[in-house]
Amino acid sequence: VQLQAFGGGFVQPGGSLRLSCAASEFALSTGTVAWFRQAPGKEREGVSCLRGGDGNVRVAQALKGRFTISRDRSKNTMYLQMNNLLPEDTANYFCAARPGNLIIGRCLDDDMFPYWGQGTLVTVSS
Repeated sequence: VQLQAFGGGFVQPGGSLRLSCAASEFALSTGTVAWFRQAPGKEREGVSCLRGGDGNVRVAQALKGRFTISRDRSKNTMYLQMNNLLPEDTANYFCAARPGNLIIGRCLDDDMFPYWGQGTLVTVSS
């Protein structure tokens, strides 16, 4: 299974970016997918997750209203739309996936995911 994340870059505060994560040898629609991020000097944290079976979504409380996760079945690709970006959103963003549906309360726990992308760096700065 391979996950390839891309779409990161440099953006000014208040700007938007959309990250993508393409999967191979694994149908994202059959499992639970998630985005995590790791800022310099900090631990990795969960951003948002989506369950394939019922489409339930969870977003980290501090990011609600700004970040949206989605998935395109035909392209076997997941996305993270990030709006109104802040300097504190600067981090390396990782996509992750696992077979089956996770309990929604666990879907932002990184130890629940066996498949990971390589990360894409987002820098928010003026």
